[in-house]
Amino acid sequence: MTPENLTGPVCVHAEAPVWSASWGGVRWVDGEAADLVTLRDDGIHRLHLDDDYAAFVRPRVRGGFAAFGARTLHLSESADGPARPAQRFDLGSARFNDGTVDPQGRLLAGSMATDDAGSVGRVIRLTADLDESEVLSGVEVSNGIAFAPDGALAYYVDTATGRVDVFDVDDGDLTGRRPFVRISGEEGMPDGLTVAADGSVWVALWNGSAVHGYSPEGTLIARIPLPVAQVSACTFGGDDLGTLFITTSAQGLGRDHGTEAGSLFAVRPGVRGLPVVPFAG
Repeated sequence: MTPENLTGPVCVHAEAPVWSASWGGVRWVDGEAADLVTLRDDGIHRLHLDDDYAAFVRPRVRGGFAAFGARTLHLSESADGPARPAQRFDLGSARFNDGTVDPQGRLLAGSMATDDAGSVGRVIRLTADLDESEVLSGVEVSNGIAFAPDGALAYYVDTATGRVDVFDVDDGDLTGRRPFVRISGEEGMPDGLTVAADGSVWVALWNGSAVHGYSPEGTLIARIPLPVAQVSACTFGGDDLGTLFITTSAQGLGRDHGTEAGSLFAVRPGVRGLPVVPFAG
């Protein structure tokens, strides 16, 4: 499988892609630019958040979107904004980094340490009314979170562990954390992930130049090579949810790096994804 470059290197740190018909295609973030980037049939559209960073974005049941900045939740009533700051969080020496919406429609937002602060990140959960609770603590670099098709399992990456972990989902709570797959340093570091309708798990490998596909049992079933090292995240989309969109990063590279890093890629791996779950708030 050879991915197609859809955009060229339009971002510095492309991350957290998500497909939604509500905004007309695939949307992702350009982290340090604090931009939401959308690819539609008529080209690329950017929407700036009033923030220092853009971590991830999800559609809302009522229309519009919810987007996390460095330490703030932004809400919009329409697909193309504007977005208003709705709630700010005290994260100490951490900022938001990635997240999702659980099968109950609640936001899960993970954070990561800044300035080599160590395991000060956590994962919080927000209800439709923006009531906050803590799901995980002691996290260093919170990245991909995704649920099995039946909602009974949740997959999670703290990149610093070199693992994808799996939880049981008990009445909406995450319990029984255990390793799902271990990824060697030679293969890269696990970053964003997504789950397909057949239960397979697809993981972007930072400094690994690839996306790996794993069976529900944790067996490697596919390796999708990318022409850049920093592969940040992936999601299924397209009208049939059969296209895997892959974000890549030029973080740490010079302005004139001359590579495809920062591009959005796409490939059809032969499985289909799950529809995005919108935030209930």
